[in-house]
Order: sequence, then C-alpha cells, then structure tokens
Amino acid sequence: MRTIDLIVLGILKKESLSAYDIQKLIDYRNISQWVKVSTPTIYKKMLQLEKQGYVKSTLKKNGKMPEKAVYSLTKKGQTEFEKLMLGIAARPINIFLDFNAVILNLDSLSPTDQKACIGIIEANVNKMKLKLEEDISDSKASKEIPETAKAVMQQQMLLTETIEKWIASVKNGF
Repeated sequence: MRTIDLIVLGILKKESLSAYDIQKLIDYRNISQWVKVSTPTIYKKMLQLEKQGYVKSTLKKNGKMPEKAVYSLTKKGQTEFEKLMLGIAARPINIFLDFNAVILNLDSLSPTDQKACIGIIEANVNKMKLKLEEDISDSKASKEIPETAKAVMQQQMLLTETIEKWIASVKNGF
C-alpha cells in the first residue's frame, strides 16, 4: 500500500483536495489501470495518513453543499513523500499480471477451454490498448495532464503491444 501513499501524497503536494477530488483525479488519469486502488481505499487512506500526521484536513463549505474535508500535505508528509520516492525507486521492479495465473493453469483445461481463456485475455488486452490509444490521443490536446502521466501511458502502451505479441506466440503453442 505504500504505492498508494506515494500517489496520494504526490497529488496533495501539488494542491489541497478532498478525498472525492483525489479519487476523481485518479480516475481521470487512469491510475487505477496500473495500480490497484479503489474509492473506499482512498477514503480509508486519507484517514490513515491524517492519523499518521502526513496530511491535515480542513472542513470547507461550498455554497449549499455539505461541508467536506479538504486535505493538505504537512511538513511530515513532505518528508514522507520524499522518503517514499527514493525508497520505491530503489526497489526491484516487479510486473504483476493477474492473467498469468490463468496461463499457469491452462494445461488443466480442455484444448477448447484453453483457447477460450487465451481468447478472453487477448480481447481484454485489445480493449486496454484501445482505451490507451484514446487516452494518449486525448492527452496530447490536454494541458491538464502532466508529462509524467503521459510517459506512464506510453509505457503502458509499449507493455500492451509486447503482451499482444506474446499472446500471438502462446496461441501458436495451443
């Protein structure tokens, strides 16, 4: 979960936001495609980070809307952000692909079901590639998306293209 801490602290380093706004930014930037993060996780994470002293909340009221907590980074949070940046950058790189669990167990299925599973994975990769192509195209016209986010999208596209080639070779083996 330290990755989620880094994402949230990094967002708050740039601006103070509510948990809802943080989640919307994560959705907008498609962060949840490469890091497992859900809406409930963000709300829990904000409470946890506040308890640890990394963020502080201020209740704000906007018009007739109910009050909401807006979070900002504390000095301790800034230090933790920098520590996480260096610590996570120094870790060995792991690429977790959930569908590898399916690949490892294909030999336990009939040839028809093997091909069906590979076809489903292939369709999901194609779907992801189309979404990435759309996001990359949209990001070129947007000044709101930072270059670092665009770089991650390009990385994801390269990985997707590599997985496509790999699936083609797997299909030939079945």
